Amino acid sequence: MDRLRAFEVFVTVVSRGSFTRAADALDTSPANVTRYVNELEAHLGTRLLNRTSRRLSLTEGGETFYARCKSILDDVAETEGLVSSASVEPRGRLRINAPVSFGILYLAPLWPEFMQKYPDVELDVALIDRVVDIVDEGYDLAIRISRAGSTNHAARKLATSRNILCASPAYLARCGYPAAPADLIEHRCIGYSYAATGDEWQLIDSESKAHTVKVNCRMHTNNGDTARAAALAGQGVIWQPTFLVGNDLRAGKLIQVLPEYRLPDIDILALYPSRRHLSAKIRAMIDFLVDVFGSVPPWDRADRG
Repeated sequence: MDRLRAFEVFVTVVSRGSFTRAADALDTSPANVTRYVNELEAHLGTRLLNRTSRRLSLTEGGETFYARCKSILDDVAETEGLVSSASVEPRGRLRINAPVSFGILYLAPLWPEFMQKYPDVELDVALIDRVVDIVDEGYDLAIRISRAGSTNHAARKLATSRNILCASPAYLARCGYPAAPADLIEHRCIGYSYAATGDEWQLIDSESKAHTVKVNCRMHTNNGDTARAAALAGQGVIWQPTFLVGNDLRAGKLIQVLPEYRLPDIDILALYPSRRHLSAKIRAMIDFLVDVFGSVPPWDRADRG
């Protein structure tokens, strides 16, 4: 018995709800489908399906076996896709979604290199800060900046960015340096509208104890560059990732606040609808981005100007 073929026949019978419909889907005869299922049950020594003249239903053992068979077949399809996709030249339209600031700073300079490397791929890039539904809105790939990742889509980590509390030297000279998280209550802060915790900022000390502070935000914005501009102008303390403020910190235009406390890191992720049948153009883009960002992302490299 071809065990993998038997798994495929069994899963198709269950999903189609009949031996006849499964035979049509598999381009074989109902008798052949029946033979595979009977041989599979004989091999396992247990009944998988309850059959009546009107309907099929899974036995308790059949339910467990169906779930495992489907998972195995999905893994096989993904493995085959890895090989077949690698042999196909990337081509066609590739729709990408990315956050505005990150897309301008770190992705825009990369597109010409990718287009030169893959001349048959047409890029369609949309910069949007809100979280898009990549399936419903028709994207092939989304770059997501997230602490939680995604449970709905396949994802590959591209890099990590540290979060930093910082303010301008002028603001700190005028309003003082906070010595502890609780001191932030007395400071003017600039909030990020899409922050998962809102105006409750969480800082972690050297003993891994979390300190949550409800800050006073005199301004909110859904764009990191806007928050950065306000901080550079001396308008308050911001919580922003190093990919956005790293150069300002190195240049002394912004100064890290409460450096002895750690903020939760965020991941830069490439999200795509499914690992199954991943197209060559999507795989090429993901591999390209992984290679570019490397083990040390560009915003944390000491030689970055």
